[in-house]
Amino acid sequence: MRGVSVPALTLRGRRPRDLSVLRRWLTDPAAEWRQWDAPYFHAAQTTEALERYAERLAETPPSPHERVIDLGGQCIGMVNRAEEDPAGGGWWDLGVLIYDPAHWGQGLGTAALRQWVQATLDETEAHVLTFTTWSGNTRMLRAAQRLGFQEAGRVREARLVGRERHDSVRLDLLRREWPGGGG
Repeated sequence: MRGVSVPALTLRGRRPRDLSVLRRWLTDPAAEWRQWDAPYFHAAQTTEALERYAERLAETPPSPHERVIDLGGQCIGMVNRAEEDPAGGGWWDLGVLIYDPAHWGQGLGTAALRQWVQATLDETEAHVLTFTTWSGNTRMLRAAQRLGFQEAGRVREARLVGRERHDSVRLDLLRREWPGGGG
């Protein structure tokens, strides 16, 4: 009996053909991913900022600090990282986003985050990685915790989503805690 072929998930640099997919997902104010990725920011301001971001993507070369999440040749999301000040201090904050809900709940976010952690440790002098979300985004919290991230801080009831208060949650992972991360 033959197994079912599952497309490989990889992280790669942005290609020109990705721009239309990214623009569609980033600029759609009704996209479901926006209910989970920082939904506490004002929707109109978020839409404006994302439209500017999509324009910037089209005008600038790919950054080593952003990658497309590729599933079987299709762009399904992006990962990013930003070095916290001061530069060279070894602290990098990570982000991961899968746009299409059809790809949620399959472990793809965890797989993308796993690859992004490894890439960040391989490509930077990171000592600590952080990941910040809100307490209502339980899928992302579980994904980070599965990979060994630990809760490092919680600001209670800091985020208003709809009419409900949620905590802001930051998780962290030290290089020495990552298998093969060194230390």
